Amino acid sequence: MPVEHIHTDKTLIRISQVISFAFTPFSIPFLAFLILFVFSYLRIMPLLYKVIVLGVVYCFTILMPTLTIFLFRKLNGFTPDDLNERRHRYVPFLLTMLSYVCCLLLMRRLNIPWYMTGIILSALLVMFVCVLFNLRWKLSEHMAGAGAIVGGLLAFSALFGYNPVWWLCLFILIAGILGTARLILSHHTLGEVLGGFAVGMVCALLVLHPLSNIQFRFLLF
Repeated sequence: MPVEHIHTDKTLIRISQVISFAFTPFSIPFLAFLILFVFSYLRIMPLLYKVIVLGVVYCFTILMPTLTIFLFRKLNGFTPDDLNERRHRYVPFLLTMLSYVCCLLLMRRLNIPWYMTGIILSALLVMFVCVLFNLRWKLSEHMAGAGAIVGGLLAFSALFGYNPVWWLCLFILIAGILGTARLILSHHTLGEVLGGFAVGMVCALLVLHPLSNIQFRFLLF
């Protein structure tokens, strides 16, 4: 293989690794809350309230899952690549789901509105479905998170009555870039990438969209 091709391949892999790290599934709920507090009418809420909510979301959806999975990996002598194997993914999934359940319970305790706690519930549902699929098929959690963002945008546009076209264009573009990165890294097949996106979008719509979330709202009060 020519030298320039080798360098090009290495560059593509490094860029793909950066993209995958930047859009890790752990960051999706925090990003969703941040967008709500900056770009929706929720920006009028008191600064202290927004800081508390963002702090709770960060601690239970990013910090705790990252720390517990790191400890699990170290205790078992796994490398980061080992966790890409399907049989090693169950415990990290369960640890993350437990942390999200704690976040959901705390947010209910703080009387945070259902459409905000619904973000955590939809993420929890996405993980549960991914665990079920993981028994036979390794869905992409990165793409499930991207699909949940797109589904959440559609749901909140119906709930708050705004035009989401430009946001949809942005996040669909990001989803395409992220899916391509996962394929370049050979972490998933095309079917696993598309399947993950579909699962994330459908779960977010079921939990958050006003036409379909009645059954889930009982879990949020």
